[in-house]
Amino acid sequence: MKSVGIIVFILCFVAGSLNAGEVTVVGAKAFNRGNNIYRFDVTLRHADKGWKHYADSWEILTEKGTLLGKRVLLHPHENEQPFTRSLNNVRIPEGIKIVIVRGHDKIHKFGGKNFKLVLPGR
Repeated sequence: MKSVGIIVFILCFVAGSLNAGEVTVVGAKAFNRGNNIYRFDVTLRHADKGWKHYADSWEILTEKGTLLGKRVLLHPHENEQPFTRSLNNVRIPEGIKIVIVRGHDKIHKFGGKNFKLVLPGR
């Protein structure tokens, strides 16, 4: 019976470790630049652990999953949490009123909390 408790503890620990460290998009703003061009300011939170495990990008998607823009992050932000980065010149097709912002990290890939954003001027 004691070994069952140990196995349950190990399984819970592993499951918790897998969920820890995913990127959370804590905020996003869009700025309409005219002619269907937008700038996005996106704020992420992630427990960066150096070069092997850090938030390495974020994406702007339609609600149907079409990729509209991507910002690649070139280094860890261990001492800057949460942090905000921008992406300019994202063309948003007419008729799209809502976008999804999702973050990515080197270990967990996608899977953290996404952010739904209503576009201004739409």
